[in-house]
Amino acid sequence: MEKDELKILAQNLANPQGEKGIEIGEMMNATNISMTMESIKTLLIEDDEHILEIGHGNAGHLKNILSRARNLKYTGVDISETMYNEARKLNKGFESQADFVLYEGKKLPFEDKIFDKIFTVNTVYFWENPVDFLNEIYRVLKKDGTFVLTFGQKKFMQTLPFTEYNFTMYSNSEMEQLVSGSHFKRMKISEKEEDIQSKSGNETIHRIYTVLTIKK
Repeated sequence: MEKDELKILAQNLANPQGEKGIEIGEMMNATNISMTMESIKTLLIEDDEHILEIGHGNAGHLKNILSRARNLKYTGVDISETMYNEARKLNKGFESQADFVLYEGKKLPFEDKIFDKIFTVNTVYFWENPVDFLNEIYRVLKKDGTFVLTFGQKKFMQTLPFTEYNFTMYSNSEMEQLVSGSHFKRMKISEKEEDIQSKSGNETIHRIYTVLTIKK
């Protein structure tokens, strides 16, 4: 891929826009699905819970979430108007249980302590003020709630050609330090490895990622 193409890819991974954004949203859902499913599994979803996903993309995985327990409610937030519209279109059949919210990426537009479970996959690289944003997540999570943060490890992310464009990458120890600087105090690290198709070409790459389970 040329430099300009890599920049466009990086921009659309952070904030998918227009037709290109829809295409990249589909690709992200496909290439990140194992990370997403691992995150959902780690939440240990139970009946009657309210789930928040930060950076829902096209939310092609919503059916899987809602099938895990009874009487669930799902809310997704995203900074991308393209993904907000695409997620609503793809998940029209789940309107009674799910809603999607467009937001600016800094303040979560919700009252305190309303979500039982919160998760986010591959968004932390784009948080402007990560400790402040972690505290926002803390604010909207119930007292005994669970927050799952999933991210590609720094040593893996640095091998990807597009991450030099406005990605902030973290090792496990750097992420632990970040979380420790927030109101959250308890966390458990689970490291995963898998082979996937690359986003910028047809080759297979070995991805190393972390699923962080965080509690108040």
